[in-house]
Amino acid sequence: MPDFDVIFVGTGHNSLVCAGYLAQAGYRVGMFERRPVVGGAVATQEIIPGYRFDLGGSAHILINHTPIVQDLSLERFGLDYVDLDPLFFAPFPDGKRLFVWKDVDRTCDSIASVSFEDADNYHRFVNDWMPMAEAMVESFLLAPTPLNVAKTLVFQSKAHTDLRRRLPAILGSYGQLLRQSFVSPHVQAVIGWMAAQSGPPPHERVSAPFALWHPMYHHSGVKRPRGGSGMLTQALARMIRSHGGTIATDASVDRIIVENGRAIGVRTESGEICTAGRAVVSGAHIHTTLKILGDQVPSSRVASAKRSRVGNGFGMMVRFAMRALPDYGGAEGLENETPRPEHRALQFICPDLDYLERAYRDYLSGRPSADPALIAMTFSAVDPSLAPPGKHVLFLWGQYFPYELAAGESWDDIGDRVADRMLAKLADYAPNVTSAVVGRLVQTPLWLERELGLLRGNVMHLEMSVNQMFTLRPSLRMSDYRGPAKGLYLTGASMHPGGGIMGAAGRNAATVLLHDLSRKPRLFGR
Repeated sequence: MPDFDVIFVGTGHNSLVCAGYLAQAGYRVGMFERRPVVGGAVATQEIIPGYRFDLGGSAHILINHTPIVQDLSLERFGLDYVDLDPLFFAPFPDGKRLFVWKDVDRTCDSIASVSFEDADNYHRFVNDWMPMAEAMVESFLLAPTPLNVAKTLVFQSKAHTDLRRRLPAILGSYGQLLRQSFVSPHVQAVIGWMAAQSGPPPHERVSAPFALWHPMYHHSGVKRPRGGSGMLTQALARMIRSHGGTIATDASVDRIIVENGRAIGVRTESGEICTAGRAVVSGAHIHTTLKILGDQVPSSRVASAKRSRVGNGFGMMVRFAMRALPDYGGAEGLENETPRPEHRALQFICPDLDYLERAYRDYLSGRPSADPALIAMTFSAVDPSLAPPGKHVLFLWGQYFPYELAAGESWDDIGDRVADRMLAKLADYAPNVTSAVVGRLVQTPLWLERELGLLRGNVMHLEMSVNQMFTLRPSLRMSDYRGPAKGLYLTGASMHPGGGIMGAAGRNAATVLLHDLSRKPRLFGR
């Protein structure tokens, strides 16, 4: 008898989501994780005594567009989300400040302090592009077959009208779109910096959809699991175990075993072999998956996936243990609010779109950006469990930082210096931060590869360009979550819809797998 019905390689959040649906459906699930904790890049650990650091993604936005939390009853297993409002806060060198709230009208009131004209423009932007944004959400929750893509993005009634009328804007860059839509560079920067989170610079062609997603933030909001980002994956693990699933950590898989063209199990680095009676699912990076498959499948089946572009990384993180929160000043009328609105929000350091372009030019030359765009996150302001009493955590995400450096430099040599520069850039807006640091964890692109398996430091696995999305992610032959061997399935950020804490790739893979196992479609509440 096989050891399990379905074996999973890796326990990233997409793998866990997929395994959760399979376990809930009654299948015997076995999961193998190379790290000592589950979660992949969605994990939280106490790196500095008393301070809990997320190791990867921190803000939970995309998953709020899915039914995963409800479908898998994750609140029963300890997941407790905290709503963050305002969503975003942006201070600027001229002393102006912008807040993006979940409520559109309140956001427009903040924008009016910068530009009366753009307050109206913002209302129009949200209303005009909402159908397209909703259609994108719909498309992310289905396997990217040509029929599903056409149904959600082309023939859906409201989006169809929008598509015909606005196709030139959709095929352009988000920089061009935002400059045409808004007068103020400040408003352009806030929306543009969120659009850049998947990697593309403002000038990249067909990048406008990354900005067209913006209206959905007013639907989903921003949330945080109490106790850290990793509490999502911990809840998923508890849910799977409650249904009889087995999860092994410190158990790196070095081979997916294929016999007679079918995936039948895995071998760990320690030499243990475990068999799967129904399927093997890999949530690892697609290039890692192909490596541990080796030559057991015909090269013609994997050639295009092997050509999928990882890119050169684009971001890095620094996690700080702090004595105090950043003081951005300019808080007239807010002195009595605890915590202050800016500390509840994601804090943007990006003055304008040209600033992003300059940072990207440094990156193209193989140099860390001299003036990086930053997102500062201070979740301990709303979740005291992350730090000792009276202390805080500060997470900094910055762009752009190439994995492969010019002039033969190594991230092991320059990582601390670049982290210093990131903190100094934040200090231009909140001078108190430089003297408030207790300790830190520097996560360079090389660190992300070594520790989290994110090849070349790309947190999205593969570049999020138009020719690597939907039916082309990671290749035309594998975009339906079925791998190059019978009984082998794929999930994770290498698959549609890509990176970010959404879980859609896990849910979609589960839909396909359960369909194949039962030959009856299951759409989980759809």
